[in-house]
Amino acid sequence: MTPKQPRLGPQSFAKHFNEALLLSALESGPKHGYQLALDIEERSEGRFGFKHGTLYPILHKLEKEGLIEGAWSDEGARGKRKRYQLTRDGELYLRDLRRAWKGFMGCFAEVIREEGS
Repeated sequence: MTPKQPRLGPQSFAKHFNEALLLSALESGPKHGYQLALDIEERSEGRFGFKHGTLYPILHKLEKEGLIEGAWSDEGARGKRKRYQLTRDGELYLRDLRRAWKGFMGCFAEVIREEGS
């Protein structure tokens, strides 16, 4: 099943913003949810972050859509933790999402540019 093409717009901005951050953070390999949040915060120099209450519902949605898959691992003293990784559909969707963001941001920059620029 190939995921739907992302359609960026003001109504879907937050959804696609979060998807792009999380999926791109998984490109380097499987990670636990908490590690994903730390990686995104570090890569964005603290500009983007996830709270526990928003991160996991998004991960569960991405998993349900087949864009990522999770597997439980026994971490010893830490108990069981779920590691997430991109699926092939997730890789394709991320590629399309990047393309959509590039077009959206180009259009946005054009709309808000200074007069005479």
